[in-house]
Amino acid sequence: YVYKYHVVRGLKKNGKFLLNTIWTPEELEEKLPAAVKRYIAQNKIEFYIINAVKIAQDIGLGGRINMIMQAAFFKIANIIPVEDAVKYLKDAVVTSYGTKGEKIVNANHAAIDEGVKGIIKIKVPLDWSNTQDDKLDHDEDFPEFIKEVTRPMNRVEGDALTVSTIINAGIHDGTFMHGTTSYEKRGIAVNVPEWIPENCIQCNQCSFICPHATIRAFLLNEDEKNKAPESVKLLEAKALKSDEKLYFSIGVTPLDCTGCGNCAQVCPAPGKALVMKSQDSQHEQIEAWNYTVEKVARKNPMDKYTLKGSQFERPLLEYNGACAGCGETPYARLITQLFGDRMMIANATGCSSIWAAGAPAMAYTINQQGHGPAWANSLFEDNAEFGYGMYLGVKTIRERIANNMAIALQGELSENTKEVLKDWLDNKDVGDGSRNRAKRLIEVLENENSEIAKEILKDKEYFVKRSQWIFGGDGWAYDIGYGGLDQVLASNENVNVLVFDTEIYSNTGGQSSKSTPTAAIAKFAASGKRTKKKDLGRMAMTYGYVYVAQVCMGADKNQTIKAIKEAEAYDGPSLIIAYSTCISHGIKVGMANSQAEEKKAVDCGYWQLYRYNPALKGEKNPFILDSKDPKESFKDFLMG
Repeated sequence: YVYKYHVVRGLKKNGKFLLNTIWTPEELEEKLPAAVKRYIAQNKIEFYIINAVKIAQDIGLGGRINMIMQAAFFKIANIIPVEDAVKYLKDAVVTSYGTKGEKIVNANHAAIDEGVKGIIKIKVPLDWSNTQDDKLDHDEDFPEFIKEVTRPMNRVEGDALTVSTIINAGIHDGTFMHGTTSYEKRGIAVNVPEWIPENCIQCNQCSFICPHATIRAFLLNEDEKNKAPESVKLLEAKALKSDEKLYFSIGVTPLDCTGCGNCAQVCPAPGKALVMKSQDSQHEQIEAWNYTVEKVARKNPMDKYTLKGSQFERPLLEYNGACAGCGETPYARLITQLFGDRMMIANATGCSSIWAAGAPAMAYTINQQGHGPAWANSLFEDNAEFGYGMYLGVKTIRERIANNMAIALQGELSENTKEVLKDWLDNKDVGDGSRNRAKRLIEVLENENSEIAKEILKDKEYFVKRSQWIFGGDGWAYDIGYGGLDQVLASNENVNVLVFDTEIYSNTGGQSSKSTPTAAIAKFAASGKRTKKKDLGRMAMTYGYVYVAQVCMGADKNQTIKAIKEAEAYDGPSLIIAYSTCISHGIKVGMANSQAEEKKAVDCGYWQLYRYNPALKGEKNPFILDSKDPKESFKDFLMG
């Protein structure tokens, strides 16, 4: 962040600057930006550093550095005697965390003590006053939007943007450029995964659960392999249905990874094929990543509706702004891999709108053919209606296309064109193969000279079957937006709803919702929630024509894929309720184990996996319970 923000701007002469960093005092000379060094020296700033990340890890707090930094602040600020500050901080810890157990309290007390002791004062060299800024040439080829809008906004300088800049950037109508997160390269992770090919079993689970799409599976042909830089590690691909010899690689982007560690945790390979290493030691992976992403064509010889096969598809949600280890984003990313090139998303306000599109960032992107999700956010309370309106608008246009085709079939068209039109009409609501049918349709209509053919071509953007999704959290689906959600599900139209169920209002800090279970401690329920968890899935099933599934990726990845596939294919409303771990859950073992915690939730019977598919007729039971009888300790799950 010292490269991104003007961290010392506004600090008065003779002020004090405390920097949390993994750099040693010796490394500061090389790595601290010239502008920061110059400001510190010219304004006679007292400069201190502390490695709060290492302290937190050593005392068992994971990535939580808040108490360490508060104690360090009071040590150097001299606002009150540091002994008094330590006492007040420790009293506050007991008040804030006392209900979480003695272990948590003691760890935070240790954090305060270490925060006071861990400060290092830096002697500022005189020559820092004359340091010269390095020329920034790495972004010369970036789009103007990135250079003129995104970069200033990310530096918290958005209020300085002019109207002409907005107009020239082409965003005066409210639309933002797709995939802007790929230009951020935040480099926020202390540790990132390193792939060890000789241990890998090529299962793709690491890519499947990655919250930020920063670790991916690639297949290279012989030519791509020969052109690859040495930094690209390869194995002969196995268990593929391909006549062509292919090579398998796992790529990691160190500058986009958040270092959550879930990939290393879920790796089932003996000896582990992924180990967490310091980011500084993994810079050669940047070259490898750039080659595989930019020069290697996406190829998938497998069924994309399988765990392994899905991860050879390009994710169209990448480098989002979610917390490290987020349980929500893997579901959304997976859906973009299955249907992303024809998706439309209405997103309720909440975590899922912030990690996807916190201005100026846009994490949804496009594939090599220029296709990707269309995304929009209206409000919190009207998201279901908003998505329903998107669907009805597209449906109306496609009905007009179908009517015009029926007229065209009565006219003088070539037999080939008529066959293509009939094929489109017969399969217009079938998602798989829709893009190929649309391509053929455009080709034959462009060879026709009739007015009706020209009229049909005006709506060619809608030849592809759209996959309409409505995303939101449990605060939206169970509470504030439930009235609209119920209305939309009752409409019996073909929309898909995905609820990221964290069982709390995650985006606003962990308040209880109707999804919060009985006795759970959350904000607004400090003594334990007194009412039952609302059974949203069961309520939706009472309609009899709504597809309903409850899923949990960490517990059963295949069931998650199966439910998503069935929901999208179902010709009617569908509701998927996805259990999602959250940093607000306070998982003691840390968010590196968020997928493991999801598995524990199912194994102990806390969360059930099921599918209710009204398409199963006759003697087939539409309700399928996918989770097994509980076998693990419910108490152990609750203790985190």
